[in-house]
Amino acid sequence: MSSLAASTIAAELDPPIIELVPPRPTSPLILSSPHSGNVYPQSFLAASRLDARRLRKSEDCFVDELVSGAVGHGVPVLAARFPRAYLDVNREPYELDPGLFREPLPDYANTQSLRVVGGFGTLARVVSESEEIYRAPLKVADALARIDALYLPYHEALRRLIETTRRRVGSAILLDCHSMPSATGSNGRGGRADIVIGDRFGASADGKIVDALKTAFSAMGFECVMNRPYAGGFITEHYGRPALSVHAVQIEINRGLYMDEATLEKLPCFAEVRDRLVRALGEFAGSSSNQLQPPRLAAE
Repeated sequence: MSSLAASTIAAELDPPIIELVPPRPTSPLILSSPHSGNVYPQSFLAASRLDARRLRKSEDCFVDELVSGAVGHGVPVLAARFPRAYLDVNREPYELDPGLFREPLPDYANTQSLRVVGGFGTLARVVSESEEIYRAPLKVADALARIDALYLPYHEALRRLIETTRRRVGSAILLDCHSMPSATGSNGRGGRADIVIGDRFGASADGKIVDALKTAFSAMGFECVMNRPYAGGFITEHYGRPALSVHAVQIEINRGLYMDEATLEKLPCFAEVRDRLVRALGEFAGSSSNQLQPPRLAAE
């Protein structure tokens, strides 16, 4: 693919990624907000059969704003500025739908994953209510340019933060931050908890860490449940390696807590919810080092 095409994409989104790093990181904790990007390239809007408001149905609106205050507690935050409808970094790099393209895909593309079949690959075919995004099939080269310009740099930055943190304090805890609809069904019925914590059913993080996170959120008045219906996506599964002292947990924040899901506007209580979340994250950041300390041996 053309390096010029990739550089053009990056320039249109300049900067495509926001990385907030405190002067003195003090915790193993790292925050990632991969789906809160709201800068929609004009070329993408022109190629879509949907208007900007309908495209935003897949956006984790305002999640970056909800959690960025954790920087004040010594926690780095990484956030995408590009929308997930344009390029989804919470996927394998080449989860691509053959029906989305004019030409055959490279042999290395994963065309059979459940996410691709559902229309939510690295380049999504639909938004959250199964509305088709594009007017016409795409060029494969355009998809590869997006991956080069956005996906690879995001994960490079995330890996760098994880490795730097692990070298500094001996371990890293990645908290991948998302939002979810307040209702469980398409009919708008069925309530969800305030926060769903996903640890891939115990595979991506030490249980003590997850318990401490749940305790911190609960202390701030948030109702939490584990793993259902969201156990963690690609980022959580890919980076969570407890045996290597890298723990990954996904959180899904109920949108009904802080925004009007119909108008996509903040509720008057937004600042209050944000402040409670940041206090919970700060408490967890302060205690997380203790959760990872090896047990002391009894005196002989």
